[in-house]
Amino acid sequence: MSENTGETPTEPHRRGIHFTLGARLRTYFLAGILITAPIGLTIYLTWLVITFVDQRVFSVLPPQYNPATYLPFGVPGLGLIVAVIALTFIGAITAGFLGRFFRHLIEGILNRLPIIRSIYSAIKQIVETVFATKSAAFREVVLVEYPRRDCWTIGFITGTTQGEVKELLEDDLINIFVPTTPNPTSGFLLFVPVAEIKRLKMSVEDGLKLVISGGIITPTEKAANGVSIK
Repeated sequence: MSENTGETPTEPHRRGIHFTLGARLRTYFLAGILITAPIGLTIYLTWLVITFVDQRVFSVLPPQYNPATYLPFGVPGLGLIVAVIALTFIGAITAGFLGRFFRHLIEGILNRLPIIRSIYSAIKQIVETVFATKSAAFREVVLVEYPRRDCWTIGFITGTTQGEVKELLEDDLINIFVPTTPNPTSGFLLFVPVAEIKRLKMSVEDGLKLVISGGIITPTEKAANGVSIK
């Protein structure tokens, strides 16, 4: 004798449709977050930077030189434009003899202060790495088996080993700079035999992104024609 569960033949089918619809809605919702979150955060952070710069620039400008004083409405980013023009003007001045003199004078003063000199040195190295294309000193990205066998790390070729090190070791060595994460301005130098390195196809910029992100940003391999290979 069959037991009556109280369900009609169409109820399991309806529950299957309900579960399928719920899974699809959840998938669509997560897809919407993945699409809008990076865009929204980028716009939000950009807006924070623009408003921060605007407030700082307009706070130091006298009212007669403040463009916002003569405008009937506020223009976001106007302070940023003023800051860019001012920094360009400062860069043009420091490129001359007088500017270099004052720059060396200020750096000399900062480097004599016990705590300030460490902060200044670290900030200067980071800024030079990001803006001054210090990566030009890096010729190629390689893999080095370090600190032990079957454990690999990212390194950058900085040149061929020469001088006393070359004469003492008598091997075909290459200079490898191994940066630390997330600050690539610090690291250590290795003299590695050429046969023990693995050369990568990624650019120096992609290698730096990989190091700075701690492996979160992994560049895709690119073929000769520029098409990415998955």
